[in-house]
Amino acid sequence: MTMESGPRSNTDASEMPLRERRNPDQHWRSVFARVDTDNDGVINMSELKAFIISQNNSEGLADHVVQRILKDGDGNNDSVLNYDEFLHLVHNPKYGQIFGQLVRRYTDSYIHFLLPRRRDPHRTVVDGAVEDATTCCPPALGMVIISLIEIVFYAIDAAKGSTVNATGPIASLFIYDPHRRYEAWRYITYMFVHIGCFHLVVNLAVQILLGVPLEMVHRWWRVLLIYFAGVIAGSLGTSLTDPSVKLAGASGGVYSLITAHISSIIMNWKEMEFPALQLLIFLIITGCDVGTAIYNRYVLNINEHIGYSAHFAGALAGLLVGIHILRNFRVTRAEKIIWWISTVTYVFLMGFAIVWNIAYVSYFPTQIYSKNF
Repeated sequence: MTMESGPRSNTDASEMPLRERRNPDQHWRSVFARVDTDNDGVINMSELKAFIISQNNSEGLADHVVQRILKDGDGNNDSVLNYDEFLHLVHNPKYGQIFGQLVRRYTDSYIHFLLPRRRDPHRTVVDGAVEDATTCCPPALGMVIISLIEIVFYAIDAAKGSTVNATGPIASLFIYDPHRRYEAWRYITYMFVHIGCFHLVVNLAVQILLGVPLEMVHRWWRVLLIYFAGVIAGSLGTSLTDPSVKLAGASGGVYSLITAHISSIIMNWKEMEFPALQLLIFLIITGCDVGTAIYNRYVLNINEHIGYSAHFAGALAGLLVGIHILRNFRVTRAEKIIWWISTVTYVFLMGFAIVWNIAYVSYFPTQIYSKNF
């Protein structure tokens, strides 16, 4: 059975008001009402059969197959499905091939809000240019894997050291320490060290809730390139602005994801749903977090391993790299100019920071080559 070819069913999300796709109960009750063609409050076998055929663009379906499906969903054995039984049935993993497309129409509503879509009156998918945009093939596992590694490393430090003081084995090996700049891996691996549970949870939330949807449309490798560009920019930026400060946390990468999404909003403004609202939300989140970091550092004099410079540098990298790497679904001449400006700016800034770190040794603290801090 194919999910793409043939005429669309009468339960297609493109025919439903946007408010229904964003309210789960209203959405499913609307679907139930359409399946219940005789409006008697329950779905009988013939109605279920017609619904399954329309969902999968099939020419026919054996009665015994429908009876088996109906039986699996019929919790009270009355040979019909009420609303709760129908809802349970369509979410049954056993029938993912049959009802999977319907279930996904609601779960993809979050993707519809976050990501651009082609402005075509005959299409309402996230991106008309990439029909497989919200499929999981290839799986959107980049941010998931990174997040799992961060959780495992945090647990190791929590079990064998202190996560607050960054004295665990992972922190000792991976944290960015300006006294050990010769251990070049620290410019990247500091992303695996988190100072406290709250620090970890906030970064994980952004990586999963924003990173995964971005991967589903723009592909995992694009998102990881942006993420690591932010991580590297965070450590390099901190080394220039705060040469004596240690650095921990994935905030550089997280901020690169946020601003890369902002760049996607800007470049695909007319293809986004509520772009101004999205832009405002992310700008408020970014401003509050950076403002808090600056306030803690210079007003409250809190000595944190989380540098606001890494936030800013990661955000700048995400904005510049996002314009270059993320898909732009309708390119204009002005956007081509912006693309070149962002590319040249990023290459110049990264090159400058790398050369400074290599050539201007006296600017940084004296290196400690012993194994002890």
